[in-house]
Amino acid sequence: MNLLDLDPLIICERALREGMIVDWMLCHGIISDRWRYQGEVRERSVRKIAHKYQVNLSFGEQVAKFALQIFDRLQGHLHFWGDSERQLLWAAAILHNCGLFISHSSHHKHSHYLIRNGELLGFNDMEMEVIANIARYHRKSKPKKKHESYNNLPKLHRQMVSQLSAILRLAVALDRRQVGAIAKLDCDYYPEEAQLRLYLFPAQPDDDCALEQWSLNAKKRFLRKNLRLRSYQPWFLWLWVRELGDRPFTKR
Repeated sequence: MNLLDLDPLIICERALREGMIVDWMLCHGIISDRWRYQGEVRERSVRKIAHKYQVNLSFGEQVAKFALQIFDRLQGHLHFWGDSERQLLWAAAILHNCGLFISHSSHHKHSHYLIRNGELLGFNDMEMEVIANIARYHRKSKPKKKHESYNNLPKLHRQMVSQLSAILRLAVALDRRQVGAIAKLDCDYYPEEAQLRLYLFPAQPDDDCALEQWSLNAKKRFLRKNLRLRSYQPWFLWLWVRELGDRPFTKR
C-alpha cells in the first residue's frame, strides 16, 4: 500500500486471494500460530452468526461454560473426544437456540438449518454438520437413524453427535430459567459406582434451583443411553445445592 500510495484497502470477506495473504503471513512469521489463528476465525464466525440471529449470548456462554466443564470432567471416562470435538461442542452450545429467530415451535430444528447454512468460517462441511446436529438434539427427540441429517453422518460422527448432544442437554438444564440461577458448577465422576455428581452453587442464597434440579433429573435416561453405559451398570446423577462460601470438594 505504501508503494502504491494507497490510503484505504477494501477486500472481500473471503477468497483464495485472502488465503494467499494469510499463507504468506504464516511463512514470514507475522502470524506465529496457525491453529490459534484458525481458532480466532472460528470464534469470530460463531459470534457473528449468533449476533445475526439475535442469540442471547449471555445465556449461550453460560451453557457453553457448563458444557465444557462437564466435557472435561467426563473425558477419558465416558467419552474420549479431544480438543477439536470440544470446539464443536462450544460452537453448538453458543448457537443452540438460534432457531428462535424463526419460531419458538420446533426451534431446535430451525437451529440445525441456520447453522448448517450459516457459512461458519474456519469449519469444514462435516464439522458444520456435526455442530448443527448437536444443536438440533439439545431438546426433544433423541438422535434417530430415521432423521436424514443424522443418518447421513458417518458412524463415528453419529456417535460424536449422540454423546456431545447429551452433554449439551445437561448444560442447558443447568440454566433452565435463563437467569443465571447457578453461579458455579462443580462436578465429579466416580467410575467405581458410575456416578456423576453435580454440585450446584446458586447465585441467590435463598434459591433452591428446584426447576434446574427437576430438569437435570429429567435427562438421566437420555444421558445413560447416549453415553453408552452398559445396561447392567448402575448409573446415577446426584445433585447437591451448596452455597458459594462452602469449602471446595476433594476430587478423586
